[in-house]
Amino acid sequence: MGPHPAVAAIRLAVRRVLHDVLTHHCAHDRPEAPLVLVACSGGADSMALASALAFEAPKLGVRAGGVTIDHGLQEGSDLRAAEVALRLRALALDPVDIVSVEVGRAGGPEAAARDARYAALDATAERHGAGAVLLGHTRDDQAETVLLGLARGSGIRSLSGMAATTGTNGRYRRPFLDLDRQTARTACLVQALPVWDDPHNTDPAYTRSRLRHEGLPALEKCLGKGVVEALARTAQLSRDDADALDSWAAEAAATVRDEAGALDVAGLFALPPAVRRRVLRRAVIAAGSPAGSLFARHIEEVDRLITAWRGQGAINLPGRVGVRRQGGRLVIRQG
Repeated sequence: MGPHPAVAAIRLAVRRVLHDVLTHHCAHDRPEAPLVLVACSGGADSMALASALAFEAPKLGVRAGGVTIDHGLQEGSDLRAAEVALRLRALALDPVDIVSVEVGRAGGPEAAARDARYAALDATAERHGAGAVLLGHTRDDQAETVLLGLARGSGIRSLSGMAATTGTNGRYRRPFLDLDRQTARTACLVQALPVWDDPHNTDPAYTRSRLRHEGLPALEKCLGKGVVEALARTAQLSRDDADALDSWAAEAAATVRDEAGALDVAGLFALPPAVRRRVLRRAVIAAGSPAGSLFARHIEEVDRLITAWRGQGAINLPGRVGVRRQGGRLVIRQG
């Protein structure tokens, strides 16, 4: 008799990712076995992921370790992290690291915690020479990310959610993006894995928490249970579209740029708006404007120098980047 369907599903998802990591590792002729780390908070998603990694890695000749991040945001968080580390070691994961981080305030509490977490995961992966870090994001997380992107109104890239592979050299892998949260929780239950439910996940002070416990249930009540799956599908379709438009924009940028680095206004005007705005965004970032401080309204303002020219003066953008129209050219300079 085989494993419970939920356990079989999480193991298959991890096995596919490990095969991919092995293929990449072997392509670089590295003699030692690759190390794959699981980032684990002790919640159902990441504990299910840790259990699947512990089961599958030895069968494929992959070393499996874990890391848990202590954000220091709750009393006793250090004890909680120590308990999670014990659970990971009980699964025979090695090495297992506990990393304490200091969460700043930039961008709000959720963004600051995320930034601190990824910086710590990057440093841990570098220290151990890990080939990949597995993250426990599920299809439900993807649906929430798409809705948050929709609320920001910042285009299809924000609707494309989380990619299955991200980070330097594809470091971060998300095996569970096609699985729902309940599958992970069931897998923990049938394997008798203890699970910790982070109180921040139910705290209405956090936007994602409100969306999870109020927004999505309301949508499901109104539109039916297929909402999460449909939103995840929207993410993939949006990602495909955004990738295609980015590729088109990269090719178009080369055709509208002159030897001095200025952009030809007539050439830009002839491009579809979605492509033209991408060309402008790339050019402004290349000139020194920080991507994180550059919003849709900034690019729209630059776009009006092409589509609604009435003799406007230079436009000042974040990073002390200025854009002005001069003799049929857009000149973009930092100064």
